[in-house]
Amino acid sequence: MLNVAVLDDYQNVAVGFANWGQLSSEAKVTVFNDHIHDSDSLVKRLESFEIVCAMRERTPFPIEILQRLPKLQLLITTGMRNASIDVKEANNLGVVVCGTDGLLYPTAELAWGLILDLARNIAKENESVKRGKWQSTVGVGLKGKTLGLIGLGNLGGQVANYGNAFGMDVIAWSQNLTKEKAERRNTKYVSLETLMAESDFISIHTVLSSRTKDLIDASKLKLMKKTSFLINTSRGPIVNELALVNALAEGEIAGAALDVFSLEPLPSDHPLITLENTIITPHIGYVTNETYKIFYEQTVECVIGFIQGNPIRVISPI
Repeated sequence: MLNVAVLDDYQNVAVGFANWGQLSSEAKVTVFNDHIHDSDSLVKRLESFEIVCAMRERTPFPIEILQRLPKLQLLITTGMRNASIDVKEANNLGVVVCGTDGLLYPTAELAWGLILDLARNIAKENESVKRGKWQSTVGVGLKGKTLGLIGLGNLGGQVANYGNAFGMDVIAWSQNLTKEKAERRNTKYVSLETLMAESDFISIHTVLSSRTKDLIDASKLKLMKKTSFLINTSRGPIVNELALVNALAEGEIAGAALDVFSLEPLPSDHPLITLENTIITPHIGYVTNETYKIFYEQTVECVIGFIQGNPIRVISPI
């Protein structure tokens, strides 16, 4: 019988989103609700499992980990792209890597929720009222403001639609974007420097790669207006975290709303949490009933396909 590990089920919901009982005659499923950062502890936990089911990038699988899991035969990730898995090395070690479908709109919706919260201080006013106060802040309107989008693919394009619906001036930049592509999204193509300098709200929707790591560094943050806000629902390392902490602490920008971080879960004493001008959510861009149903049902499908000798949604090295 195969041993199956389901990792990082933070909310303890994996069992309810799919029929894991389909595997009972062929596999024993163990669900882990906690997260392990330490490599040695992670290897010790997983060394007896032939199949590991990962939730997005919550637990990375670089070469250093994969080489220490000789029993591993199948590694499943939710989504069809996972930068934290060394797919090439996994394949070299004889490990099949499979994935699932997913949804884009939940992350776009969260990004817009964060923009609204930054503009109108929704969370702050909620907490203020519950502490007995009334109207403690003054918000800003979105109509007529400039929304800058770093990345204008399917997800960024949805956020552009929201910005246009709210009467914002939407501008965009990415390394592969052209004026014509931007116009088809009802946005204006500008340079990254212009976007950083002119935007009132900057929302990041590009993928993490060697080209985008630390893309938003201290020099880019210094271009922003003191009244502007940064929103990141993509990947933490796209923004240089230390530079952002400094910019926020020194009042170089008005605030930031962040759903992604270089280290997750984020330590409770991290300055991004303790600063007054941040809104922090725990990487919940994709965390919806609709997304989890797809993730976990198709994870079970991947296990069944592998057991039957016909792996499905196999991910190849980039």
